[in-house]
Amino acid sequence: MKIVILSRNPNLYSTSRLYETAVARGHDTQVIDFLKCYMIIEKENPVIYYEGQKISDIDAIVPRIGSSRTFYGTAVVRQFEMMNTFCLNSSQAIVRSRDKLRSMQILSRSGLGMPVTAMASNTTDINHIMNDVGGTPVVVKLLQGTQGIGVVLAETKKAAKSVLEAFYGLKAHMLIQEYIKEAKGADIRALVVGNRVVAAIKRQGADGEFRSNIHRGGTAQTIRLNKEERQTAIKAAKLLGLNVAGVDMLQSDKGPLLMEVNSTPGLEGIESSTSIDVATMIIEFIERNGNKKRNNKTLTL
Repeated sequence: MKIVILSRNPNLYSTSRLYETAVARGHDTQVIDFLKCYMIIEKENPVIYYEGQKISDIDAIVPRIGSSRTFYGTAVVRQFEMMNTFCLNSSQAIVRSRDKLRSMQILSRSGLGMPVTAMASNTTDINHIMNDVGGTPVVVKLLQGTQGIGVVLAETKKAAKSVLEAFYGLKAHMLIQEYIKEAKGADIRALVVGNRVVAAIKRQGADGEFRSNIHRGGTAQTIRLNKEERQTAIKAAKLLGLNVAGVDMLQSDKGPLLMEVNSTPGLEGIESSTSIDVATMIIEFIERNGNKKRNNKTLTL
């Protein structure tokens, strides 16, 4: 198969693992910086050029698009879709998952558990909001934040008001979320490929840090999910239309609570913690489904 990995940096762990795995399995594979692509849009003839060369006859693409480049990156993915190329995650699914509010609205109506979450456009509703999410402490999240950036724990009502007023003053969009005390600064990352969880880790925040991100000093260890946690992760990915996803959940007294669904999950933390070859599972999924896309058949999930 001819596979293109859309990534700005071929040396990133996830990109290099996917590239090396695809090549080892005999595929003609190339890493392309999607920002160096340009597209020609005309009637019944979608075309993509990379560094002046026309890209054609690609069987599958693997989008590795950072959140700050979502608009242009998904435009390139969409152009490949118009060329009838199999896309590991579709442009629409990526956009849907990147919009935290939209994705939570979609997931909430399905009956999946999640922390009580609120959003408002001005400061006049602050007192009501904090009462509705269970009082302080509350978690305040910028909608455009990633990897723990723009996430604040406000432990008192006064602190919460100060944070919210500051963000409102910057005209930033944010979510105000219930704080799940029993999670104790830990969360679960479940890696979904197709219709199953292929690996899972429990991430624990560093001392004094409520965010569990590994690159912020957190630690990770392999974990065996229970049936409800596995089903929640699989259903969340499916509802957002993602074939590959990193689903973040909290363990609570009410069962698993969804936090976020990542359309471009990193592989380093989960592979090093579990010793599971996730990259191979992703390439195998592409092998099973890439050829079927060209024949307009239903994907094997």
